[in-house]
Amino acid sequence: MIILPIDPAADATPDALKSFLTRCRADAAGEGRERLVSISLEVGSLDPLAVLESIFEPTEAHFYAEHPRQGWAVAGAEAVLACEARGPGRFAACQRFIDDVLGRTIAVGEVGQLFGGPHFLGAFSFFDEVEAGEPFPPVTLFVPRWQVSRTPERTIATANLVVAPDADLDTLAAKVWRAHGKFRAFDYSVPDFTRHPAGAAPAAVAVAEVGGEGAFENSVARAVEMVNAGRFNKIVLARCKELSAPAGLHPLKVLNGLRQRFPECYAFSLANGRGQSFIGASPERSLRVEADTLLTEALAGSAPRGRTASEDAALGGELLRSEKDRREHRLVLDSIGRRLGPLGLRLEQPDLPVLRRLANVQHLHTPVRATLPENVRLLDVLGRLHPTPAVGGSPREAACAQIRALEPFPRGLYGGPLGWIDHRGGGEFFVGIRSALIEGKRARVYAGGGIVKGSEPEKEFAETELKFHALLDAFLA
Repeated sequence: MIILPIDPAADATPDALKSFLTRCRADAAGEGRERLVSISLEVGSLDPLAVLESIFEPTEAHFYAEHPRQGWAVAGAEAVLACEARGPGRFAACQRFIDDVLGRTIAVGEVGQLFGGPHFLGAFSFFDEVEAGEPFPPVTLFVPRWQVSRTPERTIATANLVVAPDADLDTLAAKVWRAHGKFRAFDYSVPDFTRHPAGAAPAAVAVAEVGGEGAFENSVARAVEMVNAGRFNKIVLARCKELSAPAGLHPLKVLNGLRQRFPECYAFSLANGRGQSFIGASPERSLRVEADTLLTEALAGSAPRGRTASEDAALGGELLRSEKDRREHRLVLDSIGRRLGPLGLRLEQPDLPVLRRLANVQHLHTPVRATLPENVRLLDVLGRLHPTPAVGGSPREAACAQIRALEPFPRGLYGGPLGWIDHRGGGEFFVGIRSALIEGKRARVYAGGGIVKGSEPEKEFAETELKFHALLDAFLA
């Protein structure tokens, strides 16, 4: 990537912009291929979700991610470049796409800041192939036409455009200049939620279990039989509830409710531009890479929160002492070590898990850290980690082979990683759990749990009900 020492804020005029784009077009003509031009500016404080909500269109692809407690958020919309890949080599194919794009990128402005410069936003489905008719392909990875990000220190607006050797510079310059003016003094428009209410009165929303009542308990019982027979040590089974509302559901209004309820989680939305959005509030990080430091985690083993401080402490203590939950947690932790060992990573982790407390549930949690060798990149690690036993099972192949047989619905993006990669190779991905697929008046809401030796169908059903409550409350608020 070429970073030019040009400050677009210092000479923010239409003539200066056109002069810069003329130079970019000359570079494109000289190489005989398109250039990606990325312009990043610091702007006044903006809420990226409010920006996205103000201009939301079901026909435009978008990506949104936020961690309220950490203080960062990023929104991007309208793909200018996108990757298509499927099968076992999809992570490697995405890395080749990123390398190719960055090899023909010219960037100016606040490129050195967090979220400055071009970013690659998107998600990977749980399985590396998807069934016909599913709303999202195995890979959704794109460079957005515009991106707005906020950290505790600043707000960055980025415009990305493709400049061809024969580009119409007047048209390109006009688009960029309009975007520049818009984000310099953004005027939030309040969306018409009467067309897309987050929900109606609870009685007006029909909720049905996909697969029928009792299907999940029967699948858990069959899975326990397989565990006892030695087919695998753990399998993660999900449930799906279908919601039907009297009017259209607005995904970003539901998401706003989730981010307010769960500030310690990753709030996210991914739209395919065909009217379907995948949203959620995930407690689980897949990985974060910053410089040469890798952060990941094991999050497995669950218990409800208590109604009083003493009950909460008692439930947490039982979880820490639970042989079943500790065994489930250890399977995830051991799997991370086995999968990352061949990459030459030396993992650092505490000896014992701690409690990770969310608003309605608490988990066993172990943070994991490692230093990345120079030849190992984020997608190398993500491709080896996904799916972890926290969302798939162990051994991976045996468990995942049974998931499709035991779940009466396609997973799609549920349990898959979503996130972003920057031009330096850093980025962050999280797991698409506690999530929902929204289309018009209908939504599919997902929740799951790990099945190991000793799992009881009724208790697993109750655990998933607990996870459902948070999502359903956001739809019915």
